[in-house]
Amino acid sequence: MSATLQTAPIVSSSTEIPDKTILLGVGLSSFSAMLLELALTRLFSVILFYHFAFLAISIALLGLGAGGVFAYLLKNRLAGFGTRRLAACLCVTNAMVVVIVLEIVLHVPVALNVTVANFRRLTELYVTAAVPFFLTGFLFSILFARETWRVTRLYGADLTGGALACLAVVPLLNWVGGPNTILAAGLAMALAALLWSESAGETRLSAGLTLGLLVLIAANHSNRLIDVVYAKGIARDQDWVEFARWNALSRVEVDRQDQSRAIVIDADASTYIMNCDVAQWRGSGWERALMSAVPALVNVLRPKGEFAIIGPGGGVDVLRAVANGSRSVTGIEINPIIADTIMRGRYADYSLHLYDRPEVHIHVTDGRSYLRSTPRKFDVVQMTLVDTWASTAAGAFALSENNLYTVEAFREYFEHLKPDGIIAITRWEFREPREALRVVAVAMAALHRMGVMHPEHNFIVASQGPLNEDGIPVVVLAKKTAFTPEEVSAVQEHFARYPQITPIHLPALSSQPDPKPAERNPFAELIASNDPYGFAKTYVYNIAPVTDNAPFFFFTLKPNQILAERTKQRAIDWKVNLGVLVLIAVLAISASAVLAFLILPLAVRGGRQSPLPLLYFVAIGLGYILVEIAFIQRFVLFLGHPTYALTVVIFLLMLSSGVGSLLSQRWLPNPRMVWMPIALVILALGTDVFVLPHLLESWVRLAFGFRLLISGVLLIPLGLAMGMPFPAGLRALNGRFAGGLVGDAVVGENSVEWAWAMNAGASVLGSVLAIIIAIQFGLNAALGCGVAAYFVALLLLPLVDKPQRTLGGTG
Repeated sequence: MSATLQTAPIVSSSTEIPDKTILLGVGLSSFSAMLLELALTRLFSVILFYHFAFLAISIALLGLGAGGVFAYLLKNRLAGFGTRRLAACLCVTNAMVVVIVLEIVLHVPVALNVTVANFRRLTELYVTAAVPFFLTGFLFSILFARETWRVTRLYGADLTGGALACLAVVPLLNWVGGPNTILAAGLAMALAALLWSESAGETRLSAGLTLGLLVLIAANHSNRLIDVVYAKGIARDQDWVEFARWNALSRVEVDRQDQSRAIVIDADASTYIMNCDVAQWRGSGWERALMSAVPALVNVLRPKGEFAIIGPGGGVDVLRAVANGSRSVTGIEINPIIADTIMRGRYADYSLHLYDRPEVHIHVTDGRSYLRSTPRKFDVVQMTLVDTWASTAAGAFALSENNLYTVEAFREYFEHLKPDGIIAITRWEFREPREALRVVAVAMAALHRMGVMHPEHNFIVASQGPLNEDGIPVVVLAKKTAFTPEEVSAVQEHFARYPQITPIHLPALSSQPDPKPAERNPFAELIASNDPYGFAKTYVYNIAPVTDNAPFFFFTLKPNQILAERTKQRAIDWKVNLGVLVLIAVLAISASAVLAFLILPLAVRGGRQSPLPLLYFVAIGLGYILVEIAFIQRFVLFLGHPTYALTVVIFLLMLSSGVGSLLSQRWLPNPRMVWMPIALVILALGTDVFVLPHLLESWVRLAFGFRLLISGVLLIPLGLAMGMPFPAGLRALNGRFAGGLVGDAVVGENSVEWAWAMNAGASVLGSVLAIIIAIQFGLNAALGCGVAAYFVALLLLPLVDKPQRTLGGTG
């Protein structure tokens, strides 16, 4: 990985290693480390909660940094070992460790509870998963220090391997699944060990390990041998699982529940597969069951309308629309396993070919991307319990929310309605409303932006019975125009026919909120106020409208509620609202790990020097990771899914930053000139804060290939500039000790190690801070903090380049 390249000399290579061997070995090792990092984000979002998925980035940064530091500390003890022998041993060990880490990750039950036991398990998982990255950092530090004369080619091999892993992770997840993708990372490391091997014994061991991993991957192709054991802290019972498959978006299984079949996504969100003959709908149990559910209200009002259903899953809303007379139902399903493999493939007969009916049109893509690309208008745009925090998880909050519940999204839904069309959004709701109530707030803000300034009569809200602490479905119907008396009467007749549905708000009641405090109706109060932001300030939960800049719809806690006792109650949204508490715990673990594995080892061994120049490397590390995570989220909507955004952004920034690092010595022969790329980064990022969202919005309708091309045009020049400050800063730091006395080499060498440790530590902590900043203040704020970090680096640059004479040092 690129972060491990700048280390002090350890010992010269005793024998020359052929170029082909060392370049392929470095490339395979880098491929393995990056593939493992990306695959862990997918695995963590399934077995843990999606808040933990970004943990893989923090783990990788910590491990690579700590490996480089410990290679420096142990360099004298390693002097007697040949480079190829060391590399072979490290790669063999790493390949075996990857398998062990996979087993530990699958077998450590981490629930989302605030307990000492869970914190201990999370720490165990964090430290264990960092070991393969530690060994990779250790290996690269040795190689780059001993082979300094061909460091440029090694650097290229490192970047090429990591970049290829970014390209390989999506097809690997699609073809062989999450656990096998991690085993593939181990296989790549075993192949590297085979390349490094010199003796017959080393070759036999490496070849045997390679063959063993190949056999294990083949034997586990159906994921029956190695798969999820614990999910969300609960043991998984495989007896009821009929079908399971991974892809880059999620892990999907079909569970047998008596005579029913349920699609379960990432061991959390679920949707039932419909098994109803539309011709026998009238008077059947299916009609009674589906029409007594709150989403059916929109079918009462628009029985023969054209439907656009986002996230149709097993076809509940599709069946209800078709059975009530709709002649055109467009289903927009992001996951091809659900749409194609299950509903139009393996379970097509069970669903009576619901998705193959002539009036049903299924599109496999992201909901907003489809709506932006089609000129069609619909009578109904519907989403029923589409939980983006489960079905599209690829990272933490900043990597997982996919912008379906933002003001900009709702405006697009309204704009794709016919003049009298309806959006129908069903969410979970509780005794103290927050999710469906936030839907009303978001819809109201969207209508205001469209010029509908008084939408008091444009909402109908109903629940599946009385609100309670556990959570029940609540539907929100919203129009661009007021609901008519005839529509209100039709809804009331449906309430009388199906008493299971409880009215919460009807337009006729909007001007008469119940004055009794014990029967407070927040929905009526919010709609009557016509001020979603003002209402949110005084309401117990944060139900303010969310935007694409901070699309954290499901996080409804206010800051003073994060540690409150009632936050720990297990309502349906408890896992979401504890997310920030999880982030705080991860931040604590990360800080402790940075201190234990980066700072303290160098502090014990370190020389005497001013810490101020090292703050430059802290600023560079913080700036880079803040920008990277902010861009990943920015590109989620543009590319259509968090997994694509994660791989494309990391691939482009990694590759271009590496090229920038290589070019820095040629373009910036004097390290003092590094102020120019830093200034360019500040200028470009400052412009992006204001311009980038509008540019991406205007280009999102283009074909996917064109969007990838635009991503490269936007990110590659920025990555080139962002890759120069770190290596140029190291050259400047070395120059501080050019004229020192005895011990200067040790002190200067140790300064480089300190700079590396500070940069790695800042990156580890910054990966968590970026999420917290984005949640509290928005993605523009996170990007703005990245700009500020680079500005601080610019101010600190003179301290790095300032000559300094040392009086000695300790090794």
